[in-house]
Amino acid sequence: MTEPAAILADTEPTGEKVRTSLVEVVVPVYNEEHTVERCVRRLHAYLGETFPYPYRITIADNASTDRTWQVASALADEIDQVTAVHLDLKGRGRALRQVWGSSDADVVAYMDVDLSTGLEAFLPLVAPLLSGHSDLAIGSRLHRGSAVVRGPKREFISRTYNFLLRATMAAKFSDAQCGFKAGRATVVRQLLAEVEDNAWFFDTELLLLAEHSGLRIHEVPVDWVDDPDSRVDIVRTAVDDLKGMARVARRSLAGAARIEVPERVRAARLAPGLGWQLASFAAIGTLSTLAYVLLYLGLRQVGPAMLANFLALAATAIVNTAANRRFTFGVTGRRDLLKHQVEGGIAFVVGLVLSSGAIALLHAVEPGAGHSAELVALVGANALATLIRFVLLRVWVFNPRRGR
Repeated sequence: MTEPAAILADTEPTGEKVRTSLVEVVVPVYNEEHTVERCVRRLHAYLGETFPYPYRITIADNASTDRTWQVASALADEIDQVTAVHLDLKGRGRALRQVWGSSDADVVAYMDVDLSTGLEAFLPLVAPLLSGHSDLAIGSRLHRGSAVVRGPKREFISRTYNFLLRATMAAKFSDAQCGFKAGRATVVRQLLAEVEDNAWFFDTELLLLAEHSGLRIHEVPVDWVDDPDSRVDIVRTAVDDLKGMARVARRSLAGAARIEVPERVRAARLAPGLGWQLASFAAIGTLSTLAYVLLYLGLRQVGPAMLANFLALAATAIVNTAANRRFTFGVTGRRDLLKHQVEGGIAFVVGLVLSSGAIALLHAVEPGAGHSAELVALVGANALATLIRFVLLRVWVFNPRRGR
């Protein structure tokens, strides 16, 4: 892997040359002839006055049909720190892929042309990347310290979308679609090789892949004011995002590739914390218990209690093991998949013994006990089995130190 480029600058008072990191900020635009000049000049003025590192602003024209390219070219000719790139096809992800992929900067970033995000957050965004502490950084409108002005419709859509990412993809970052992101160029180039989307889902897919690979994602609270002139098709974007989530989920279950991460990250990477594991296990367990109850009640209508319990417990145990493998313990791919299911089956046997014993004991004490009493006994027995199951999964089945 090649080292990122850097600017050589004179230091005072010796005149000795030192490495100074270069930051490239991409501003994707589409038909913004009336906006791009004002916003780029504002960004350039702000960075020139406050930003302590060398920077470059790249206007990425996404196949505009108005005079955006002419305006961007004129700015690039006039201002040394501004360049312009023209693409023949639309797509924010496509623009970022092209500019980021060929950049010689140490850190690459992007922000929306409307500058809805307060520029005061830019240095806090890139600082942990320049220091090597983090690999990606995102502005978050959902952070406790953020100040956001936008309508209830956009607020609802944003929160719902990010909730779905956390619930279905186990995402830990809070705001996937804020147009204010940055990354270490060497890491970003590896991610780009695996990201498929070239439009609005590009950001989310990049973050999911980074998180899946164990990279560090830094979040910065931002001040954000909704652009009333935004031309984003919310419904179409939401549909495309849902399709993207489904595609990434399929790739994940099929064993999506992880990128090669730096040695410092491998050394620091730990298994998911106990708090997160307990929360994830509890959520999956709640859904599994609900599924078990429904299956048991349905099967109990056509068969004896022991058989209904066995079939309902077996079906939910397979799904439960798969879900905990992926979301609770962060294990993906097909490697050891069958072994994990077999070992998880031992925990299933423990639950089967406890629940079958509870049914037998209930009918020994109350020979005429009804389905409701059976269900109460089974839920109690399964609660104990769940505790044992969690311990077995954590310390044995999915213990990251096994096989080392």
